[in-house]
Amino acid sequence: MSADRTPRHEAAGRPAAVEIATAVRRGETTAAEMIDTHLARIASVNPTVDALTVVFADRAREAAERIDATVADGCDPGPLAGVPISVKENIDLTWSATTNGWQGLSGAIPGRDATIVRRLRDAGAVPIGRGNMPDFGMRWDTDNDLFGRTLNPWDPARSAGGSSGGDAVAVATGMSAIGLGNDFGGSLRLPAYAVGALGLRPSRGRVPRAAVQRHPVALTLQQFSVNGPLARSVDDLALALRVMAGWDADDPVSIDAPRVRLEEVPRRVGVVRDPLGGGVAPEVAAAIVRAQASLVDAGWEVVDLDPPLLEEAAVLWRRLSCTDMLVSLDPKTLGRPLGRSATRFLRDSTAAARPYESASDYATAWARHAVIAAEWRRLQVDVPLILGPVSTSRMREPDYDLGGTDAADRAWRDLRLTVVANFLGLPALALPTGLAADGMPTGVQLIGPMFGEDIVFAAARDVESRVERMPLPAAAC
Repeated sequence: MSADRTPRHEAAGRPAAVEIATAVRRGETTAAEMIDTHLARIASVNPTVDALTVVFADRAREAAERIDATVADGCDPGPLAGVPISVKENIDLTWSATTNGWQGLSGAIPGRDATIVRRLRDAGAVPIGRGNMPDFGMRWDTDNDLFGRTLNPWDPARSAGGSSGGDAVAVATGMSAIGLGNDFGGSLRLPAYAVGALGLRPSRGRVPRAAVQRHPVALTLQQFSVNGPLARSVDDLALALRVMAGWDADDPVSIDAPRVRLEEVPRRVGVVRDPLGGGVAPEVAAAIVRAQASLVDAGWEVVDLDPPLLEEAAVLWRRLSCTDMLVSLDPKTLGRPLGRSATRFLRDSTAAARPYESASDYATAWARHAVIAAEWRRLQVDVPLILGPVSTSRMREPDYDLGGTDAADRAWRDLRLTVVANFLGLPALALPTGLAADGMPTGVQLIGPMFGEDIVFAAARDVESRVERMPLPAAAC
């Protein structure tokens, strides 16, 4: 792109998806140029951070050539024309195996793309690589026996987060413009927080999740897990969501969901400074203050908030999840064991969580879900938006979620506000708020009412426009 067309969201040579697509569609640059630029960044950065497990150089160039030919013919290649995307290892893409980060699926090449991949490709996006993840996405760090560890590009002594760590690092370092991941318990928002990217967990049902499921799917996966985007700007998240969203025959949870608009709700934000009083790191508290000041400056009314039944919701999320994981990830069910770190995590987390042992207890726990969801729905009539931490701590060392039941407890407690959004199916967005004195990204999350992504985007734009723009991480300089 020429110097007089610097994208509004461009930072340190990392143009935003919206600006890439606009420039390609107008003929101001070519998709081939954009793909080659990103492939060069991958060649330079990926050997250091191990974020992308597979790189599709030839296929990406072929796709870019088709997009440029469409433009040359005077046709519109789509709203994401020429935008390079990464696709997490558990989302079907016919170009490579859907490994789930597990050696047992290293040859599992799908017969067709997941619906969200197909929709993005139809809109002109170009898959450029696969994002790394832990085995079956069940850790809050990104490491596995198949591909190894993804490093935090700011500091390799800090975790890159998980489970969508590979895609988050690819986006933060400019190797892809949009990352496709999923969020069962913070798996988009935590790595976004760790590396200074933005991650959106859409409302349950807003975005289809699977290509075809021909085997039983755990109830917690049906209710808590969603696919969603990672990006470097709010506008890019919003564009990706528009393309991905909507009813899909293969996902019985997906719907053509209504959109709750900003003008339909009070312009009010509830601030959760210290979820359940466990204490927060000073940098986390400062990030919340910065985001709050930005929202006040933009005209939002801000009130302190103690969300209803927060601890019960977080505990139920954990116990239900671990109960299902013990069944679905049993080596007898899978046919072979999990990787080494995944085995340790499953052992420690389930021991700490106290999985349900009877059908009666499991059913009673799910019955409480509706009670808690009703309390939050009533709350969000008056206070539609919630501002709080993604994690109450700074990003810890790699493998911080391993090491016994105490480590498992600590990792979960850091994320109690985050996992409640999964438990309730609410939209939640993690966004950076600049760098702390230690040189690491800071950030917050915004949680909206069901199907209130537009409200979350509006508030996130108000914060984004008033805080420090993220520079390029150390590993990508």
